[in-house]
Amino acid sequence: MSPADSVRRRLLDEAARVLAEQGPAALSARRLVKEVGASTMAVYTHFGSMPGLVREVMREGFERFKARTDVVVPSDDPVADLYAICRVHQEFARAEPHVYAVMFGGSQPAGFELTDEDRETGTGMLRVPHGVIRRCTAAGRFRDGDDSLRAWQLWCQMHGLAQLERAGYFTGPHTPDETLSALVRDFAIAQGDGVEAASVSAPVPLRSLP
Repeated sequence: MSPADSVRRRLLDEAARVLAEQGPAALSARRLVKEVGASTMAVYTHFGSMPGLVREVMREGFERFKARTDVVVPSDDPVADLYAICRVHQEFARAEPHVYAVMFGGSQPAGFELTDEDRETGTGMLRVPHGVIRRCTAAGRFRDGDDSLRAWQLWCQMHGLAQLERAGYFTGPHTPDETLSALVRDFAIAQGDGVEAASVSAPVPLRSLP
């Protein structure tokens, strides 16, 4: 890696760290270059602007999300695979909450705003669940239907769950993991899967008694 590439990499890593640990309000060019030992000009040389740097962090966020989904090896139970993909979604949102927020327009640090190209990159996340849902349909677990629409429906549920957990709304008896399992199980049943089969593929964890 060249010195210039090394500086670029360290700026991205530091921006992602600040976003993840302290949120968008803490992000500034001056702070980033101080941490990586570079001049302020480095931000503009490599990214054009602070919004350009944030955009690159966002795009790397999508790449890191994809890397997590790539770890899910297809099995002979496509509904279980769909559950695994949904768990990856929630785990990523928990691990990098501020990066996740930037990815979906939940925060706009340093004048950053989503473009149509950014949104197109974001909707690319649907390719993974869409592919698994098509496998569910091909295997006869889901009835024939619009698998693309099903992917959108599930994505909305996953994003809503991630946002509610991030905002601290899970203060009652039901945990995020319990809710996730129930969402995927009931989604599968609504698409035509059997109750018993869906319950095996997306088991809802038992809650401990108080």
